[in-house]
Amino acid sequence: MPSNSARDQAALLFANETFYRAFADRDTTLMSAVWADREPVTCLHPGWPPVEGRDAVLQSWHAILTGPASPDIQCLHAKAGIHKDTGLVICYERIGQDFLLATNVFIRSGNGWLMIHHQSGPAPDPAVNSPPPRRSIN
Repeated sequence: MPSNSARDQAALLFANETFYRAFADRDTTLMSAVWADREPVTCLHPGWPPVEGRDAVLQSWHAILTGPASPDIQCLHAKAGIHKDTGLVICYERIGQDFLLATNVFIRSGNGWLMIHHQSGPAPDPAVNSPPPRRSIN
């Protein structure tokens, strides 16, 4: 039997997958169910100004999911971490031939894990195993 930690991590990854299922299926009802309704929520879509508050976040997703240019998306290489009642998932998003790197933050609730923040931005192809860029203080 898996430990609570393993179960919690599996449940967190399932919540993250549910978010991407809602996105891929353009399911606005499921997308609404993924987001917390009693906590402040925020979303940073690539190229958009910050979106704050549940109503504004859900309106932004409605515009994306019902728009003519709604992208096909796939979540890859999701890695989860949990600290108390906060869950963090970092993953790649593949949209066509392009990749984004996403951070998804969840809180534990009586209904499982609910999203409170999503942010994504351009990233290199995850298959390319290049070392991180060298940085200099000077």
